[in-house]
Amino acid sequence: MATLDSAFSALADPTRRALLARLALGEASVMELAEPFEMTQPAISRHLKVLEGAGLIIRRVEGTRRPCRLAPAAISEIDQWLGMLRQALAKNYDRLDDVLATMKPRKRKPRR
Repeated sequence: MATLDSAFSALADPTRRALLARLALGEASVMELAEPFEMTQPAISRHLKVLEGAGLIIRRVEGTRRPCRLAPAAISEIDQWLGMLRQALAKNYDRLDDVLATMKPRKRKPRR
């Protein structure tokens, strides 16, 4: 659960969500990730450090480049947790459908 806590904490920031959305398209360097933002490269690096600490991305050293990519295990863990919630909601809606199916519609009185 601590992993989920840090992941959702990291996802609370819109810049970090945008960075993850970009990384969903494929691996990118810090400079490539910084291009669309009106903030400095060090600021983007700090965001990436938070994402890395939460286990959402993986960074590696390639000479002077620092390519980043999504961490499939963390994304999978979030998806499993959300799947559990989806199942619970589906069961609630199924129960509601059952209750509504057993209810008899009331006849309306004519309006004057």
